[in-house]
Amino acid sequence: IYAALRRRETYATTGTRITVRVFAGWGYDEDLLDDDDWVAQGYAGGVPMGGVLRGDQSEAPTFVIRAAKDPVAANLDRVQVIKGWIDATGETHEEVIDVACAGGVAVDPATNRCPDNGARVDLSDCSISASTGDTQLRTVWTDPDFDAGERAFYYARVLENPTCRWSTWDAIRAATEPRSDLAATLQERAWSSPIQYVP
Repeated sequence: IYAALRRRETYATTGTRITVRVFAGWGYDEDLLDDDDWVAQGYAGGVPMGGVLRGDQSEAPTFVIRAAKDPVAANLDRVQVIKGWIDATGETHEEVIDVACAGGVAVDPATNRCPDNGARVDLSDCSISASTGDTQLRTVWTDPDFDAGERAFYYARVLENPTCRWSTWDAIRAATEPRSDLAATLQERAWSSPIQYVP
């Protein structure tokens, strides 16, 4: 565990036990997702989450992302990449890009967002749409706006379908109305350590 922390090859969650792995490098292809030894190929062809990519190539790096749901929690809704970069003037920027959607639905290229997958929560008993969403999401993604001269970071964020917030569960147990100043539902999530790109 300490060795992984020193390598920054770690991820965090908001509570549920979603698992996520991320690699970045040059030359990964879609077939990698179907290989039994995809993790070994991920290490061989690039760096894991927490790693540093050096700008010794002009083409955009490719990111391999795989996530699996907590076996006793809600299904997964989407995978996002959060990109941050510093432009030539020194200005910082950040962008959230959906890269994998539940149900194999395509990301809308105009908005970089997945469509609503229809997952709902019944606030009377906190039951969820168990058949909506996926148990696993995976993708190979390349940044279409990559600039080899700009320093950047990329990390993956995985969102579950909505579930009841703890305060809503408490209200149901106490047979009272949920607090109006708190959202009734939330989306548990996991996020990886960032991969840095250094020109």
